[in-house]
Amino acid sequence: MTSPPTAEPTVDEDGRTVLTGISSRAFEHPADRAALTAMRAVPGFDQVIKLASGFLRERQYRLAYLGSAVRVDERQFADLHRLLGEVVGVLDTVRPELFVMNNPVPNALTLGVDKPFVVMTSGLYELLDEDERRFTLGHEVGHAMSGHALYQSLLMHLLNLAGNFGWVPAGGLGLRALIAALREWQRKAELSGDRAGLLATQDLDAALRTHMKLAGGAHLDRIDPDAFLQQAADYEGAGDLRDGLLKLLNTERSSHPFAVVRAAELRRWAGTDEYREFLEGRYPRREDDRSASFGDTARDAARAYRQRIEESTDPLVSAMRGFGTTIGDAADNFFDWLSRRARANDPRAREDEPGDGEQPGETPPSANGDGATDGGSPDDSPGGSPGDGGTPPDPDQL
Repeated sequence: MTSPPTAEPTVDEDGRTVLTGISSRAFEHPADRAALTAMRAVPGFDQVIKLASGFLRERQYRLAYLGSAVRVDERQFADLHRLLGEVVGVLDTVRPELFVMNNPVPNALTLGVDKPFVVMTSGLYELLDEDERRFTLGHEVGHAMSGHALYQSLLMHLLNLAGNFGWVPAGGLGLRALIAALREWQRKAELSGDRAGLLATQDLDAALRTHMKLAGGAHLDRIDPDAFLQQAADYEGAGDLRDGLLKLLNTERSSHPFAVVRAAELRRWAGTDEYREFLEGRYPRREDDRSASFGDTARDAARAYRQRIEESTDPLVSAMRGFGTTIGDAADNFFDWLSRRARANDPRAREDEPGDGEQPGETPPSANGDGATDGGSPDDSPGGSPGDGGTPPDPDQL
C-alpha cells in the first residue's frame, strides 16, 4: 500500500527529500519483502528466533566492539557521526550505534536485534569519499530497519546444523535446499540495503561509485561508469547454457550479488516510477505495516520474478522462459491460496473481503504436481558468526 502525500515533501538543507514515516517495505526487494512479511506474520516467530540465536550474544558482540573498536560520536570520527545523523533524518528512523574497527578489508555489517549497531572497517572508510560513506551508512541502516539481522541468524543456525549433518548420506538434501533458498533471500536482502542507501543519499552516482570501488578499488580515474555497467549486461547475456549454469554455481554459496550486478540492479530501480513516487512523498508508511497483506506481497514477488525472467538475456533463463512463466503463474495461484487461508483465520480480513468458498483445508495449487527443490551445497559456517557462541563475526562485505 502506497500512501498519498499529505503535503509537499519536506527537504533537508542539502535538498534531499525527508521520507517521514517511511516503511522498510518501500525499499525491500519484492522477494525480500515477501519473505519478511511471511515471517513477521507468524505469531511469536521473532521471539523464537531471538531465543534460538542466543539473546545475550547481542550484548556480547557489542561489548567486544566497545572494547576493541572506536565508537563514533561527536569527538571520534565526527564526520561519520554527522553523516549517520543525516541518513537517519532522511529515513526517519532511530540512530544505531556506529563503530569503526581496524581492518584493511573494506567491509561493513549490521548486528543486533533489539538495539542494532553498525560496524565499518577502516579499510572501507579509507576507500570511500563522504557521499559514498553516506550511501554505505544508508545501506546498513536499511538492514536495521528491515530487521535483517534477526532473520539472518536463522540462516547461520542452519549453516551450523548443516555442518553437523555432513556425515549423513546425501548430505541432508532437505536442509541444504532450505539453506539455498535462504541464501537467495539473503542476496535479495542486500539489494534491499542498496535501495535504502539510495533513498538515504538520493545520489545514484555516489551509489554506483561505491560498487565500482568495491569491484576495482579506489582507482576511479581508471574505471568508466558506462563500461562498468556494460559489464553487467555482458555478464547477464554472455555465453550459452553452460555459462548460465556456471553463474548459478558462482553465486550458490555467496551472501551478496556481484558488484556489477548490484550496480545495474540499483540503476534499474532508480529509473522506475516507484522510486520517483517515493521522492514525491508517495510511499508505504510504517503506520500501515500491520495491515500489510502477505498474499499481496508474495504475489508482487512472483510477478517481479516473472518480469525479470521475461526481460532477462541470460541464456539459461531464456531457455527456461516458458517454464519460468508457468512457475510465475503457479506462484500467483499458490499465494492466492495462502492469502485466502490467512483471511479465513483473520476475522478482520473476512470483514474486509468476502471469501470465495474455499475451505482452509484445501490443497494449494502447485507447479507440475510437486514442490521439489534442488538445493545446493551450503556455505561453511564462518567462524564467530551469530549463533555459534564464538568471537564476534568479522564484517561481511557491504
